[in-house]
Parts: sequence; structure tokens; C-alpha cells
Amino acid sequence: MRKFLLATAIGAVMAPGILHANELPDVDADAEGTHWSGNGELGLALSRGNTDSQTLLGRLSLAREDERWKHEAGLAFQYGQQDDIDSAYRYEAFGKTGLRLGERSRLSGSARTERDHFAAYEYQSTAAFSYGHDAVKTEATHLDFEIGPGYRWSKLQGVRVHENGGVVRGLMDFGHRFNDSTSVYDTLLVEAGRDNTFARNEAGVQVRMSDALALKAGVEVRHNTDVLPGIHRTDTLTTVNVSYGF
Repeated sequence: MRKFLLATAIGAVMAPGILHANELPDVDADAEGTHWSGNGELGLALSRGNTDSQTLLGRLSLAREDERWKHEAGLAFQYGQQDDIDSAYRYEAFGKTGLRLGERSRLSGSARTERDHFAAYEYQSTAAFSYGHDAVKTEATHLDFEIGPGYRWSKLQGVRVHENGGVVRGLMDFGHRFNDSTSVYDTLLVEAGRDNTFARNEAGVQVRMSDALALKAGVEVRHNTDVLPGIHRTDTLTTVNVSYGF
């Protein structure tokens, strides 16, 4: 199963490039904007829901974009003590490659996997294809949408029942910069399937303290429609992080 998941995820990420590699002109690899950029975060979280705890969390994101391609990858973790007794953890890995069809449209292949010790699902892994459109694209504001089919592997916490099947993946990504130092963001991910619909919304504000350092405060809401008795459908996570861009 792990080999099948890995092969499917790699295929989802690489397929757009295989299909269209011969239809687009070459772009100079050293052209401006083709280098990788990144962002690292570290902070404390207050979690309420299935996990009531004070938690250490971190995130690493990488991105690269040129005239044809947009690549994204990253890791995220959350670790702490639940009720001063049990260790709680959550980690996630994700990747996406998008091929531009025009100035505001693209095809993307994406994959993500997460494991969570105390939430409704022990793990959820998804590979998907998506069509994306940049509804708003200005110097200060962006609003992007993606939608497409995918497949999900998942297992409820504490039971030996796997819920594997097709999903529809949707993504909304919004960001607005008020000035050189202050910006807001809101990202909504939905993976809807027959057994469960998973939704995650991350919203917050970022204030730059220097060219590289920023203070970031946000709220993450996670929701699963299918949970076992006694388990909350919704978890919220309030965070204050120090962010470093490179």
C-alpha cells in the first residue's frame, strides 16, 4: 500500500509535465524568479477540541515559480503534552507542481499526507489533479481557486477500518498586503469523499520586523464530518509564530 501511495503521488505531481513538456518553449533556468525560496516558522499553539494542550509547532515551506511551472513543498509538525500526561503529535508533508496553461490558469498535481495522534483520523493521505484559476492577481492581492478529482487513503483513530476512495479536492488561497510590513492570509482546503469530508481553514495576519523576520498570528480550524462517538468533529488551533524567510 505504501509503495502504491508513493507511486500515485509521484504520478500526480509529474503527470502535467509529461503531458505538456513538448508543447511549451524552453525557459532559461537562470532567469529571474526561477530560484527556490522558503519560509520557516516556529511557535506555540493553544489547541481546543480533541486535544486540549499547549503545543510546540513548526513549519517549513519551499516554493519555486517561473513562466511555465509553479512548485511547492513543505513539512509541518505539532508536538506537546495533553492534560500534562500524554504526548500529542501531528505531522504533515505536502507537495504540488502546477503547469501554466495561460496567464491565469494552470493544471496541478498534488499530494499530501498527515498523521495525528489524537484527532478523529489517525492518518489521511491524498493525491489529486486540479484545475486552478487566479481570480485576482495584483501586486497587493491574490485570490486563487483549485478544484479536481483525487484519491484518499485514511483510517479512523483506534479502529482497524480503512476508508479509501475517491474525493473531490478544492482549494481557495487569499492574501492581501496592506503595506510593506502588514499582510493577511486565508487558505481553505476541502477534500470531500463518500465516507468523510475533511476541511481545513487557516487565517491570520503577518507583521514584518525585518527583511527576513516576521511575527505571525493565526487560527486553524479543522473539520471532519465522519468521526467515532465521543470525538469532536472540529478542532481549532490558535498560533503565534516567528517566521523566517529565505
